[in-house]
Amino acid sequence: MITEVTITVLPDDEKNKNLIEKLILKELAKKNVSTGKKHIPVFVKKSIDARHGQLKFHLRYKVFIDEEPGEVKTSALPEWKSADGKKTVIIVGSGPAGLFGALKLLEKGIKPVIVERGERTSDRKKSIAKISTQDLVDSDSNYCFGEGGAGTFSDGKLYTRSNKRGDISKILQIFVRFGADEKILTDAHPHIGTDKLPAVINAMRNFIIEKGGEFYFNSKCTGFIGKNNCITGISMENTKSGEKIELQGDAVLLATGHSASDIYEMLAKISPHSLEAKTFAMGVRVEHPRTLIDSIQYHGKTEGMGAAEYRLVTQVEGRGVYSFCMCPGGFVVPSATGPDEIVVNGMSAAGRNSKWSNAAIVVETRPEDIPEEFVQRAKGAGCKALAGLYFRKYIEEETKKQGKGQAAPAQRMTDFLANRETKDFPPSSYTPGIVSSRIDIWMPEQIAGRLAQGFLDFGKNMKGFVNKDAVLIASETRTSTPVRILRDKESCESVAIKNMYPAGEGAGYAGGIVSSAMDGEKVCQAISEKI
Repeated sequence: MITEVTITVLPDDEKNKNLIEKLILKELAKKNVSTGKKHIPVFVKKSIDARHGQLKFHLRYKVFIDEEPGEVKTSALPEWKSADGKKTVIIVGSGPAGLFGALKLLEKGIKPVIVERGERTSDRKKSIAKISTQDLVDSDSNYCFGEGGAGTFSDGKLYTRSNKRGDISKILQIFVRFGADEKILTDAHPHIGTDKLPAVINAMRNFIIEKGGEFYFNSKCTGFIGKNNCITGISMENTKSGEKIELQGDAVLLATGHSASDIYEMLAKISPHSLEAKTFAMGVRVEHPRTLIDSIQYHGKTEGMGAAEYRLVTQVEGRGVYSFCMCPGGFVVPSATGPDEIVVNGMSAAGRNSKWSNAAIVVETRPEDIPEEFVQRAKGAGCKALAGLYFRKYIEEETKKQGKGQAAPAQRMTDFLANRETKDFPPSSYTPGIVSSRIDIWMPEQIAGRLAQGFLDFGKNMKGFVNKDAVLIASETRTSTPVRILRDKESCESVAIKNMYPAGEGAGYAGGIVSSAMDGEKVCQAISEKI
């Protein structure tokens, strides 16, 4: 017999074996399991609870009753086959939806051909460095585009609440298979780290190639081949040489990520009904000294605890205001995908040991919230669903005007709330630099006003969050896409374009690494069944 129990201990008792044994026995008794039987507890997961002024650890164990413990895994690794070349699926995008989709295809021996507009991780690192050192943004290879997708160089957080999308534990085990630390199998909020994830992604790529898959880097999808709204391939252009190539396949997995605006515009031209507007969010990245956040969350007991996380949410005037992609012990990074914009994001290395902690604080933005000028512009382009995309672009360009190069406009939180200019700043992790700006004035009131009330609400529930050393860095706009590529619920095929299968964050069906990976698997399972 196998059963699971969760016990709660104080930090000082985490290694107290006698107390843990007593608490496990107590939980077994509640389940009417005889405590006289042989039982072997195997640790499964730990989570930290900092609520109600008392720091606690929740420890989950799998307890084997009258039997020896086997390997504590909920999912077996898939059996991947070598592709026989009889069937081919073109995958546009090498993020988690694309990579895990490719692995799913290999379970059936179907050949994946991955087309990525950005560079391999080794070259992508150099392009990313130029954003901070030279204010140069490569529109095709940056924090958002390139091998592994947006998550590769912006944190590698694996926490998701998308339990109904697929088998989360299997996704985590596949990451471990390709080099991630086994801790991600037991951490409540698993995290690989931006310093570790590139090697994992490289191992996945090499394995896919070994099994017969192909990769095209620096290769931008420029169009779709086919007729009568049925595609048979794609056209692409090498972003370095300009060489144009056409690829033919039995299906196309569109896994291009939330920043590939040109893909939405391409689809809008050939099939505007394939898109719909969806809710997204925009705001700022808030950076605090890590010691401050740790002290608040751990109630002053920070020794040996590691960097603290937080999750905040409130409602302001009928819209959600919430934290997103919280990066404890992390950095704020430049995530623009064009030279005429400033976009910020957050990341943490595996050790989460920087001097700062940051998070996006964003405001829910619904299709009906888009200003009329952008709605009319989208109608003029023949696709109303693009209005949110145009609004997002406007804010990113306005942010650029308020900054200097890639130095981002910033304001102390206390100055933002007091509607005044910031005269000086504490040190910041954002390497291109920050410049003083009245974010409270130029950011649209529907966002700025709700942010202000949101900060006040957060300050009541998390004493010390509103602080003179908290800095707002603008603008955080890429939490999700404002456009959804419509697909059939059962077949996962585009409702308007045959043989096209939208997947992941860019398609509007996921919101992070793990959920995108599961969605890529789901869609490629559907493709496998069809072809």
